[in-house]
Amino acid sequence: MSDDRLSSARLSPRDVFHVGSAGLRTRPMRVVLSALGIAIGIATMIAVVGISASSKAQLLQELDKLGTNMLKVTPGEDPFSGDSVKLPKDAPGMVGRMPGVEHVGATGDLEQTVRRSEKISKDETGGITVKAGTEDLLKALRGTVGSGTWFNDATGRYPSVVLGHVAAERLGITTPGQQVLIGSQYFTVIGILDPLPLASEIERAALVGWKGAGKLLGFDGHPTQIYERSTDASVGTVRGLIPRTVDPENPNNVRVTDPSSALQAKAATEGAFTNLLLGLGGVALLVGGVGVANTMIISVLERRHEIGLRRSLGATRGQIRIQFVTESLLLSGLGGLAGVVLGSVATYVYAVSGGMPWVVPPWAVAGGFAATLFIGTVAGLYPAVRAARLSPTLALQAG
Repeated sequence: MSDDRLSSARLSPRDVFHVGSAGLRTRPMRVVLSALGIAIGIATMIAVVGISASSKAQLLQELDKLGTNMLKVTPGEDPFSGDSVKLPKDAPGMVGRMPGVEHVGATGDLEQTVRRSEKISKDETGGITVKAGTEDLLKALRGTVGSGTWFNDATGRYPSVVLGHVAAERLGITTPGQQVLIGSQYFTVIGILDPLPLASEIERAALVGWKGAGKLLGFDGHPTQIYERSTDASVGTVRGLIPRTVDPENPNNVRVTDPSSALQAKAATEGAFTNLLLGLGGVALLVGGVGVANTMIISVLERRHEIGLRRSLGATRGQIRIQFVTESLLLSGLGGLAGVVLGSVATYVYAVSGGMPWVVPPWAVAGGFAATLFIGTVAGLYPAVRAARLSPTLALQAG
């Protein structure tokens, strides 16, 4: 065969694409199943990363809203008796005068219980505590009132109460204006708070005005918890100075904690199990790659006549290898694209149903698709080499 004839018999890359596409069309069910394996693997990986990223984004949004500049001050224990010490009555005022402090609120634990009526036993507390609260408490907590109103100088002196949202649910209170029994006296509910993720103890409490608690419930005026909100730049400094400010003689009797640390830790460790789930997605992707390799090997066996004809017309071994690797890449690429779409849709459904922001990291999409191309190349190498090694004469005879 002349060189001109050999040259004209060789196929261009465009011809290779069309030949490969034709080969894929001749076995649609096998192609679909092989591509499905790739799609499931990539969809799993995209969904795992996307759901983890969406959850973390929600936590970070919550932290931005709640702030990481709030500190909680509580009394420590007496080293000799083990009893809890009392914070000074003027501790909230002393903390409020510190440089960098913006808002200070306080609560004081009361011994009374809260019930719907006297027909309910005092022992059935429902996990609800009664606390005295200062007027600035809500500002320090950055809390909001879901319905009703917060204390003011007038309502805080009289038998009125504000319920945390969990306490309201357990008491069966849905709207302000209803009454609850605290101790032996009825108090009117003037407000129900929205959730407070940084102060779960407030969510389960019935709050009475600071002055009203002293006049009506025998509150001694010693705060049990102090919540202070400072500027972001001064949090560290304020935290170190609070114990000496509240109790100069015994600073070890004062505990200072950061309520947002739990959310920060959760955000930092979000996706701790992602590697395990990504491993499962990788296994699915590997299985899909094996399916592609199997499809291509069978393709070589079924298309020996085509391979022999091309080789007899002058196609080189390299062109045969390129053809089958191209088909493998097409098969894997289609599965990869389907997997990216399925994984993104799954993440969107999960995020919307959970009220989260929809986040699919670009690196996950790029990495997932690159993985499919790598799998497709590896899966197609052996079938391509096997096809290229076929003898044209034997291949035509087999056909």
